[in-house]
Amino acid sequence: MSRELLIKKTIEDLTKLPDQKLLEASDFIEFLLTRIDDKIISEGISRLAAESKSFSFLEAEEVEYKTTDLKERYK
Repeated sequence: MSRELLIKKTIEDLTKLPDQKLLEASDFIEFLLTRIDDKIISEGISRLAAESKSFSFLEAEEVEYKTTDLKERYK
């Protein structure tokens, strides 16, 4: 079924609903749109964090202590 036909059928079905059910359908549609927006925002934040150089200093962290620095070894 094409997008246009699906939208048309959905609108026809919505016109048949009583007011209370129509309100529930509207709330559900808003919920779905909010989830889509949240996903887009989350993906954008993840991409920005991955591309950011803010924490690049952690990648080149030098080793401060070596195993030869230990006075005692626990088994």
